Amino acid sequence: MFDSLTAETLARMQFAFTVSFHIIFPAFSIGLASYLAVLNALWMRTRDETYLTLFAYWKKIFAVAFGMGVVSGIVMSYQFGTNWSVFSDKTGPVLGPLMAYEVLSAFFLEAGFLGIMLFGRERVGEKLHMFATAMVAFGTLMSATWILSVNSWMQTPAGYSINELGQFVPEDWWAIVFNPSFPYRLVHMVLAAYLTTALVVGAVGALHLLRRREDAPARRMFSMAMWMLIVVAPLQIFAGDMHGLNTLEHQPVKVMAMEGHYDSHPDGAPLILFGIPNPAEKRIDYAIEIPKLSSLILKHHLDAPLDGLDTIPDEDEPPVAIVFWSFRVMVGLGFAMLGLGAWAIWRRMRGRLYDTPMLHRAAIVMGPMGFVAVLAGWVTTEVGRQPFTVYGLLRTSESLAPVEAPAVAASLLAFIVVYFFIFGAGTFYLLRMMNKPAATKHLGLKDGPIRTAPLQGAKEVSDV
Repeated sequence: MFDSLTAETLARMQFAFTVSFHIIFPAFSIGLASYLAVLNALWMRTRDETYLTLFAYWKKIFAVAFGMGVVSGIVMSYQFGTNWSVFSDKTGPVLGPLMAYEVLSAFFLEAGFLGIMLFGRERVGEKLHMFATAMVAFGTLMSATWILSVNSWMQTPAGYSINELGQFVPEDWWAIVFNPSFPYRLVHMVLAAYLTTALVVGAVGALHLLRRREDAPARRMFSMAMWMLIVVAPLQIFAGDMHGLNTLEHQPVKVMAMEGHYDSHPDGAPLILFGIPNPAEKRIDYAIEIPKLSSLILKHHLDAPLDGLDTIPDEDEPPVAIVFWSFRVMVGLGFAMLGLGAWAIWRRMRGRLYDTPMLHRAAIVMGPMGFVAVLAGWVTTEVGRQPFTVYGLLRTSESLAPVEAPAVAASLLAFIVVYFFIFGAGTFYLLRMMNKPAATKHLGLKDGPIRTAPLQGAKEVSDV
């Protein structure tokens, strides 16, 4: 099946496959950890049992999703040594410490307080339990911060020099961590995580409202999710626009691919809504476009000139078709989220938020769309950076380990089989948990850690 593919292509496919599986779990757990902190704080403030019920419900779902994210992340990291050892050698002095900081700060913070958050309410008191919950939420945000700093440095490298061995070595850690694209990527990703979680929570609430309209926890979670959409979706659209302007400044070729601009436009570039990229002929076939709108969006002037891919050597072009369509999927879903939030607030104003089945069905359909948007955004970012791993400085073809294509193909097939079996089963289990009402006591999980040592002495053990 992979006979005609090179080792580089297979290694890229393997990394894309594993990181695509991995990214959906942090995207969910980042938002869900913050949601749990809000629920816990609202319970302590109001003593409304609905908040406590929702906290108990979603913390168990969070525990499973968090575990799956950790496992998939560990597996993914090994590829830096097996398939991309040259990249690791050249960028290790810069990226290695950043990834270590993520483990030593964010991951230790999450792991240290996770058990208290899950099992400690009755053992440590409400205030310390709230502190632990907040620390888990903060830890997930810190983890995103370090990983986004690593990825952003690869997109917009800064604060480095190159030694006699061809390695990137740090000169200014502040410039490395806070590189030019980092603030935009961090805000964009965190908002995406919040939207992803809001869509899942809203879909679960809508599902249970369709079954029983009087379900109080379902009403509460659906209401909170719809408020989150109408607040965060506009912020995300604005943040995405700012991120696009930053990308135009530092990675103009990526924007050319996103916009489908094969040709330069000296008198104002059109916004191509849809079309079919034709790489062979260097054009967009069947294009549906709005004249000069791209110049207005990107340069804030209708007649502003925009360069096209005709100014770029062919060997430096990213795969235009993939970037063109993934960008449109991401943007389209962003506006769909805004539309769902607007629909919900309209029904809320009319007092019909909980008895509009069409709205609830739409929320269920939109439930997984946050994950699709995150994946589309990741594809836009990473494929648009090609053919470089460190933008403009280190090519992907120069980053590969000395591995043979059959070896990479064998490991890729093994990943596909194992991932679909293990993570498919885990995802099925998560869906089963979400299918149960929030008032369900255990959701298949006990409310305390599993004990492996006898508590009542050897006699009871022998009696069993």
